[in-house]
Amino acid sequence: MSQGAFPYSFLRTTTTAAVHQRHEGLEPGGETGTQESLAGRLMTTRSHGKVAFADLQDGSGRIQLFAQHGVLGDAGLDAFTQLNVGDIVGAEGEIVRTRRGELSLKVVNVVRLAPCTRSMPEKWHGVTDVETRYRQRYLDLIVNPEATAAITARAAANAAIRSFMADRGFLEVETPLLQPIASGAVAKPFVTHHNALDIDLYLRIAPELFLKRLLIGGLERVYELNRSFRNEGVSTRHNPEFTMLEAYEAYVDYSHTMTFVEDLVRAIVREVTGSLRFTTADVEIDVEPPFERISMFEAIERAAGVDLLDVWTSGDGPALERAARDLDVSVAPGWPPGKVVASIYEDAAEKKLTGPVFVTGFPKDISPLAKDHRSIPGFTEHADLVIGGLEIAPVYSELNDPEEQRRRFEQQAAARTAGADETLLPDADFLEALTYGMPPAGGFGLGVDRLLTLVLGVSSIREVIAFPTLKPQ
Repeated sequence: MSQGAFPYSFLRTTTTAAVHQRHEGLEPGGETGTQESLAGRLMTTRSHGKVAFADLQDGSGRIQLFAQHGVLGDAGLDAFTQLNVGDIVGAEGEIVRTRRGELSLKVVNVVRLAPCTRSMPEKWHGVTDVETRYRQRYLDLIVNPEATAAITARAAANAAIRSFMADRGFLEVETPLLQPIASGAVAKPFVTHHNALDIDLYLRIAPELFLKRLLIGGLERVYELNRSFRNEGVSTRHNPEFTMLEAYEAYVDYSHTMTFVEDLVRAIVREVTGSLRFTTADVEIDVEPPFERISMFEAIERAAGVDLLDVWTSGDGPALERAARDLDVSVAPGWPPGKVVASIYEDAAEKKLTGPVFVTGFPKDISPLAKDHRSIPGFTEHADLVIGGLEIAPVYSELNDPEEQRRRFEQQAAARTAGADETLLPDADFLEALTYGMPPAGGFGLGVDRLLTLVLGVSSIREVIAFPTLKPQ
């Protein structure tokens, strides 16, 4: 069968990066006598009478193609000059350095492997329109090196995570994406319908309760590098589907787990950047020193100059609402005190925390899966790692009392009945599993997308997601 305009394959012998590395010392005008075959996309073409040039880009870099009439003849040079910017080509020839010092492939044969039939973006400016970059990520990757760097950084981060977890004896597992109950986090789920079983199912909002079932079953250190889905707004900080690392370790509490997360973040940052420092929003972040740990009330006092701990312990709900109004924090009538305090923290304090810092202790109203705090009534042992004003990883002393968990589920159900759609759905099967006994445990969920946004110093989470969710055109 004829291959026609679209050959089935092309045997290449090396990459552009390897050629540059192998021949970096070649002098201008030098020849190597080494024949190579390269393949990639033409990014520029230019013709000057009896010679023509093109820049070929593969997955590792670029190199110049150098075509001469004396080598190719009329037909060969004409075929070379008929190639278009954007074409995928294979080229064979000798590695040389031109008199002007450009390392090149001196072409003896070239074949078009796939034509580009659309106009490529202008070579000097690339794809600059943000919407176009996200909708046509393939063009973004072709012409914007930063886009490729973000994708490779994600791969490096994932590899670092898996290596770190394996070194510490954690077992990587997989839990259902389609779940009969959307639980494990306070969020609004996506719902779908299974025709054969005639039941509604939910895209998971978190793998938490399934991972805890594995703890109950005797697997003492488990994690999942997972995709989760939340039916929420789209912004520079949120995408409806996202990547999260969630992990649980038996017989430890959140103090131990905070240290674990601290070490994990260092491992990821080092792998992605080669350093323990990075710059985001013109602020240098250093993850080498021990991460600070402060209470939510300390965070509010630092940022807003208001000490709310005594107000909280006194149970004076109206005073909390007055404090919120004084700080221009919007709260709705009837909100439980814990939600009011959490809103004050989120609106008045969190964004001002450069970090890295663990904010320790969150109200029970918004932390239905964490153990009661040992010293602050009405709070839980839930801490948030904050870096650059962003919540990166919640950390918990996990609730393992089935009766207390049942009460928390009932409170969430009552809130849903009252109109709160971002609540935890009760899971009767998980409650039954808890009655068999779950060991005390520490757990966390690390937002991989958010961390990469910070480490790479980009302005939106969409920059680190290959295909972010977008509003239809």
